[in-house]
Amino acid sequence: MEKDFHTVRGYENINLTRKLLTPSMEDYLEMIYRCSMEDEVVRLNKIAQMLNVRDSSASKMMKKLGELSFIKYERYGLIILTEQGINIGKYLLERHNIIRRFLEYLGGKEDVLQETELIEHIISSETVENIYMLNMFFEDNQDVLVKYKNFKENKINELSPKSK
Repeated sequence: MEKDFHTVRGYENINLTRKLLTPSMEDYLEMIYRCSMEDEVVRLNKIAQMLNVRDSSASKMMKKLGELSFIKYERYGLIILTEQGINIGKYLLERHNIIRRFLEYLGGKEDVLQETELIEHIISSETVENIYMLNMFFEDNQDVLVKYKNFKENKINELSPKSK
């Protein structure tokens, strides 16, 4: 029997020691990258608004991200991604989109954004790559995706108390 079990918080703490960025830092960096795709320069109040946080909270995070050299930031001013910030932000957005697409393929409709946000911070990059490959497989094999959806619908109907 496995003896290396931990609580969710325990696994989070283990992963934090392996990672430079906290989940919150990842969320900010991803959002800065998203916004920078529209405008070269991003303002703090836009990031705060997009993430539903106070300007003061966003300002503290900008200071941290600046200290890590992911952004150039002037207090309550402009946010500019460094080359490193662009690379990581791009990866974070791609990871988000890969997971969201996978959940949509599974048939998720409600709470896909929330589930994506929760999942993206806890899975490994290897798992993200595997999900990406599965997404590509579904895209290249639409017939398999249709078979899955039909299978799922039939099983739900079979297991539904109404059908008994």
